[in-house]
Amino acid sequence: MSRKVDDPARGVRRWVQWGFLALNVWLGWSFYLWVRQFETGVRFASFDRPAGVEGWLPIAGMMNLKLFLTTGLIPSVHPAAMVLFVTFTAMSLLFRKAFCGWLCPVGTISEWLWRFGEKRLRLGVTPWKWLDIPLRSLKYILLALFLYAVGSMGAVALAAFLSSPYGLIADVKMLNFFREMGQTGAIVIAVLVAGSLAVRNFWCRYLCPYGALMGLLSLASPLRITRNPRSCIDCGACARVCPSYLPVDKLIQVKSAECIGCQACVDSCPVTDTLWLQAPARRRVSKPAMAAMVLGLFLVVVGTAKIAGHWQSPIPDEAYFRLIPHAAQFDHPR
Repeated sequence: MSRKVDDPARGVRRWVQWGFLALNVWLGWSFYLWVRQFETGVRFASFDRPAGVEGWLPIAGMMNLKLFLTTGLIPSVHPAAMVLFVTFTAMSLLFRKAFCGWLCPVGTISEWLWRFGEKRLRLGVTPWKWLDIPLRSLKYILLALFLYAVGSMGAVALAAFLSSPYGLIADVKMLNFFREMGQTGAIVIAVLVAGSLAVRNFWCRYLCPYGALMGLLSLASPLRITRNPRSCIDCGACARVCPSYLPVDKLIQVKSAECIGCQACVDSCPVTDTLWLQAPARRRVSKPAMAAMVLGLFLVVVGTAKIAGHWQSPIPDEAYFRLIPHAAQFDHPR
């Protein structure tokens, strides 16, 4: 029986997660500074609006995608939202739920919380199946509601929504939610943090509609965690470390929509060539290869969008000076 030695590739996913989280922190800070100049009336920022913040507008991305499929034209308002939405959905189709397991900053923070809760606070809880399954349905219900809302809108209604004052500064409204968080919002965040300390990936597992979509798409992915039952010693280490509570030790291939492609199970297996991430033609996908594919797809699609001029919204500064200081007055269009 051969046993694994320490593999330096085990830290690859962590570096990708940290890098993408750092990118989002930089985007958020840059966006805050960009917004402040329109609120104060003083131009002190020497950079353009960071369009990457539109990755936090998945509903706008869905709207723009439907508008594109309906009209054949790439929308000019929040085009980066559609580019990123398409990138992350394509990532799930190709590389399992890799966006959730490798790139999503919320997923990264959630992972830090449950690891801290388990190791430092001894709060790790394995959800009861009778409660876990109904709770997991919540994210699919939320996804269905969003799909219905966007799907029921025609091209004219979609264009009108996106070009409305609310649609034009939807990103600013999102920022203001966190800057001006009320008591209800703070309580909800506190509950989510508490839940994340006790249950692995609490938000992602039960409430994230974006993750629900990625999971459904990942069912078509050609990648599968694969187990060799002949060399497996039934130690159960793979199942114990799985952030999605999947019974990896009982399966030949993991096909669940909950698998995020993190390969924690592969890292935990003490026996060489017993667990691996398998691609078509029985090819094995290492963590460095997974990182290269995920980041490569992201950089290629975003780079192409920038070169083609489908990244920045062509909204003049005069419109932002008129809208942003009065953002609180613009309600969601009905």
